[in-house]
Amino acid sequence: MDTLSFKKVFLPAILALLAISGLCFLLGGCGSQPSTDAAPTLADERIPVYTAAVQQKSISLPITSSGILTSSAEQRLSFKIGGVIRKIYVDEGDMVRAGQLLAVLDKTEIDAQVAQAQQGLTKAERDLSRVEGLYRDSSATLELLQNATTGRDVAKETVRIATFNQQYAEIRATRAGKIIKKLANEGEITGPGMPMFVLFETGANDWVVQINVSDRDWARLNLGMPAEVRMDAYEGTLFQGKITDLAPAADPASGLYPVEIRIQPQGKRFAPGLFAEVAIKPSQSRAYTMIPVEALVEGNGQEAFVFAIQPDGESVKKLSVKVAFMEGNQAVIASGLEGVTEVVTSGAPYLNEKKKVRKQTAGQSDSGR
Repeated sequence: MDTLSFKKVFLPAILALLAISGLCFLLGGCGSQPSTDAAPTLADERIPVYTAAVQQKSISLPITSSGILTSSAEQRLSFKIGGVIRKIYVDEGDMVRAGQLLAVLDKTEIDAQVAQAQQGLTKAERDLSRVEGLYRDSSATLELLQNATTGRDVAKETVRIATFNQQYAEIRATRAGKIIKKLANEGEITGPGMPMFVLFETGANDWVVQINVSDRDWARLNLGMPAEVRMDAYEGTLFQGKITDLAPAADPASGLYPVEIRIQPQGKRFAPGLFAEVAIKPSQSRAYTMIPVEALVEGNGQEAFVFAIQPDGESVKKLSVKVAFMEGNQAVIASGLEGVTEVVTSGAPYLNEKKKVRKQTAGQSDSGR
């Protein structure tokens, strides 16, 4: 068959077949199609999450603070009179006993004052004796006798004052303890009442930790309440203490109330100035809001966020909360969850307030997503 005959016989048939194939393609296919009665379904775009109920629990919120170990009897020892320091017998860190001599002044001046007072008394007594004789002979008036008697009495008191000051030209320890500070040196001139030594009592019952608390915490404390004390110097050791002093007024500088907790050394070596952390658990309790720790997101100190389930059960709201403290695997919330009954515990990192959620239960798979 020649080319012209081929075009006349087969070309129209090929063109017709191509036309039918194109039409079937545009119409989605020709011939028999499998039939189905099931309508197409859309994928569930809700985010699967686990939730937990917000609980209310009555607990006693602990009071925590830090302070410094010190002695309950701190004394600043000084001379009653001024003068030149002649001798100092102790140094910082020395243990002293009650009545031990610590320092003395040069007594040249005070000894002279005592001698001067005694001579004045001797003269006043001579004058009184002479006036008494004259008065008996009616050569002196009653007024002269009374003046001489007063002069003698004044001279006696002057001797007593000088003798008393002479006794306090030295410093003696009033009780046993440790010298933690020496504030002057030999040869220096000191004034009356100017501190020379700081003495700390160091008996087993003399150690206290001083802390400061807010007015709200101060109102929850009572004398004798137990406290737990931990020290960085003795890691792992728990010291038992009790409150022995509650300040009746706040410190004007800080606005906080000083509290004193007495503790026992329990065989440890104590020194003034050791850093201590104190925890006090008052007997008074109040209702607090508690949620699982897993519900907290974007935590920063006591500030964090949670996703709360809205009443429709599918919407969420991001709330800022303040964490009071942790108790086991529960977070005690101080504020921020008022009126909230349910929070997201798992799946929160994928959430925002525009997304819907689908609550999961334990053992439920995510195959329907």
